Amino acid sequence: MSDKKEPGVLDGFKAFLMRGNVVDLAVAVVIGAAFTNIVNSVVKGVINPLVGAIGTQNLDSYSSCLKGPCEKAADGTVSSGVMILWGSVLGATLSFVITAAVVYFLMVLPMSKYLARVEARRKEKEGTREVIEVTELEVLKEIRDVLVAQRGAAGPGGARE
Repeated sequence: MSDKKEPGVLDGFKAFLMRGNVVDLAVAVVIGAAFTNIVNSVVKGVINPLVGAIGTQNLDSYSSCLKGPCEKAADGTVSSGVMILWGSVLGATLSFVITAAVVYFLMVLPMSKYLARVEARRKEKEGTREVIEVTELEVLKEIRDVLVAQRGAAGPGGARE
């Protein structure tokens, strides 16, 4: 038998929870939920009235009857026929596109530009460091060459004249 103790299920679960990506994911979910409220407000307060100028503010009312006659009950459920509610699909699609645009233009694009600037600064620092190292190396080579030349001029005995 081996003396090593196998890690338990709880140890593995604890290690899983303590990984950085799990915490990042949890933060992203919370921020995403809060951000959804903002996007829904923009859709409800800005987009729906713009669409309402053309048709109706409630896209859910747009539908087509696939197999008729279609009749709706008082509570909005379809009592007969096959109804396709393409207005709700259109509304959800608009919400998705608006959410994606807001996330891209307000979060992804500025963050990628910031990271590009940070990377450019880091490369610039490394480039400067390499120039300094090369310059120091050249100076050391010159010192070595001068010392070698002085030893050669001193003669075989090592004494200078």
